[in-house]
Amino acid sequence: MPELAPEPGDVVLYKHRYSGFYEIELDELLKSRAIKTLIFTGCATSVCVEATAHDAMYRDYVCLLLEDCMAEAIGSDLARTNHEVSLLVMQILFGWVSDSEQLITALAGQPVPIPS
Repeated sequence: MPELAPEPGDVVLYKHRYSGFYEIELDELLKSRAIKTLIFTGCATSVCVEATAHDAMYRDYVCLLLEDCMAEAIGSDLARTNHEVSLLVMQILFGWVSDSEQLITALAGQPVPIPS
């Protein structure tokens, strides 16, 4: 997608395994910039996104997964999709799950409604 193309000054790292932390300098880069919170989007929620979020949590990052900014084709025809199961596991054990609208509202300094 052209809208997601790197801009001048962006750091581009190429991953070669499911986790974005595996044998690349992502952890060192984030630590050198004092980044402690990661916002996740992506394809294949139960594979690459989940693997990277697990590795991030093991390295003490706070993880926020945006459920409407990721998807997955695997298991999409099941009663409960792999996408939904991964988000449930992540929310219970590894991080936070929200959506892009709530993130944008929070970044704008507006009160975010808590779902009942």
